Amino acid sequence: MKKATLKGLAVALGLSMVMAGCSSAGTPQGNEPSGGDTGSAASGSVGATVDHKIIGIDPGAGLMKATEKVLSEYELKDWELVEGSSAAMTAALTQAYKDKKPIIVTGWTPHWMFSKFEMKYLEDPKGIYGQDEQIHTIVRKGLKEEQPSAYAFLDKFAWTPADMEKVMLDIENGKKPEEAAAEWVKNNEATVNKWVEGVQPVNGQKLTLAYVAWDSEIASTNVVKTVLEQKLNYKVELSQVEAGPMWVGVANGDVDGMVAAWLPTTHADYMEKLGKDVEDLGPNLEGTKLGLAVPTYMDITSIEDLKK
Repeated sequence: MKKATLKGLAVALGLSMVMAGCSSAGTPQGNEPSGGDTGSAASGSVGATVDHKIIGIDPGAGLMKATEKVLSEYELKDWELVEGSSAAMTAALTQAYKDKKPIIVTGWTPHWMFSKFEMKYLEDPKGIYGQDEQIHTIVRKGLKEEQPSAYAFLDKFAWTPADMEKVMLDIENGKKPEEAAAEWVKNNEATVNKWVEGVQPVNGQKLTLAYVAWDSEIASTNVVKTVLEQKLNYKVELSQVEAGPMWVGVANGDVDGMVAAWLPTTHADYMEKLGKDVEDLGPNLEGTKLGLAVPTYMDITSIEDLKK
């Protein structure tokens, strides 16, 4: 969620006021932050150091639903899951990390925060967050017949978390998404050529791809757009929406596809309701993870520690 709207900025500012000393922030890996309360010892409990708040993202996101279940299953009755946005969460994390303040956020991998900051996931003994997920490519019914070149490329598209995080971090460091994507495509010619090998370019046909404003999906969708335009001569329009409209758009044919479906957990509800109306081309990225994340300077290792 690199594109921070005024609403997102307002939420971020609100979080910094509500949380006082527990907003979060970032310094590059290898740079040691200084000062601040780094653990539970100074205040008697982990909860006291962060005002019993977990900094979340968009309400309704699968990660948020899983975290609500975590609060229930682990009996964290005094804890609050703060709704906001990805931009607000990372703004809070960035400030807290800079000040070496404790903070707990809803995290997922791939995400640039794990490349920029020294972070760790809290162990989840009850397995509420499930196993590692995959990000799938989903297209509308009929795309194979109507746009065989786009279908063939999207079916081949697959990359690694390290690839995605490189594009994400470049965007976070100030590059426009299209610039970061174009640079990655240029620097990874061998990989890109495998994606389009044997695929015939077209004559400027139009495609629409939907995505959610998560850093990961901004990165992947812009890379796919760049390849479709540079290598296959498509004209690609991107549609940024929430997860629900993204799935509905593909299901009813308003958009041609997406490379942003987190399965089997995050988007499980959408897949159950709309799976029969779309075509799943399988994973384009493996090795994702969901959970509660904290800076490594915090002296806790498990969600169970939040009960102390």
